[in-house]
Amino acid sequence: MSEPSPLSDPKRWMAAWRLAGADLERIRQSELRRVDTGQAVRALAGAFLYARRHFPPEPTSGLVEQQRWFARLR
Repeated sequence: MSEPSPLSDPKRWMAAWRLAGADLERIRQSELRRVDTGQAVRALAGAFLYARRHFPPEPTSGLVEQQRWFARLR
């Protein structure tokens, strides 16, 4: 007979994710230590240029618009 799924028992599900979370964090930290920042920047340069070309920044920071909304809500 097979073992019941951890999803059927919330406590088992939480315990499984607690263990997995610690392992995933160790993997994440290991990958961050090994990343080549220069290579990552070069890999993302095309996407950055595309975004700048097709989604230019707004002329303002949005702070004035935010203050306008706050004034309306008062």
